[in-house]
Amino acid sequence: MNKTTTCKNANGTEVKVAASSFSSNRSSDGPMLVLEPGRAERNYWGDLWRYRELFVILAWRDVAVRYKQTVIGIAWAVLRPLTSMVIFTIVFGKLAGLPSDGTAPYALLVFCGMLPWFLFASILGDASNSMVSNANLVGKVYFPRIIIPAASAVVALVDFAINLALLGGLMFYYGVTPGVRIFLLPLFIALSVLASFGPGLLISALNVKYRDFRYLLPFILQFGIYVSPVGFSSAVVPDKWRLLYSINPAVAAIDGFRWCLLGGESTLYLPGFLLSLVVVALILWLGVRTFRATERTFADLL
Repeated sequence: MNKTTTCKNANGTEVKVAASSFSSNRSSDGPMLVLEPGRAERNYWGDLWRYRELFVILAWRDVAVRYKQTVIGIAWAVLRPLTSMVIFTIVFGKLAGLPSDGTAPYALLVFCGMLPWFLFASILGDASNSMVSNANLVGKVYFPRIIIPAASAVVALVDFAINLALLGGLMFYYGVTPGVRIFLLPLFIALSVLASFGPGLLISALNVKYRDFRYLLPFILQFGIYVSPVGFSSAVVPDKWRLLYSINPAVAAIDGFRWCLLGGESTLYLPGFLLSLVVVALILWLGVRTFRATERTFADLL
């Protein structure tokens, strides 16, 4: 005689089901799939590695789309910092008469500031809009959503690599040879990526619900390029304000980038550098925490 158990359907009506049907299904179809509450949460960071192929596919797609149907293609990655260097050199170097850093030509000073800034701004902009741009993908299948903003950052790294080769040509033209500090350059590149990825995650999570950030972010970045030490050396900032100025997370990345490449007698402002590291770490933690806390609502809001 089969035992029965009482269950409730979606309408709340009690339904009696034979217990033997559960055992027969399990024996005929193999092991029964159990969906444990919180299982995806516990395996989230491990799933990042398991979904690495999806990361590669999304990154390659974003790189291809960036230059698809453009006339001059990848040259756009060179024109933006090159034209900005010319404008900043004229405005800050010629008209304002701001000094260079050590013996390096002013144009080279500006270009060394442009590269980490554009890396910072590009990752921040692309990551902030990545969830809205991939709304059709978010609601279809499970995967760690943080893969989407991370994949969008690869485009900025490709542009950065192209501009880094151009910087090498400019340094050869001006006869500037970097010293042993150049081996520390990857650390400051990583710092620029982390400094932008934290706020990128934060804004991407907020942008899902509040689309105002899509219009506000370009204004913030346009303002940021002038308050960051891109067209000038941060050494011109008065000493009493320099520590406060270092709260800007882009300052440490730009100063460190120049310090590694331009050589000379220039030194890092250590108190400001340490403060920038703390700010970058806090914003990165806040960005990841906010993104993870709101991630489960993305499919409903998009």
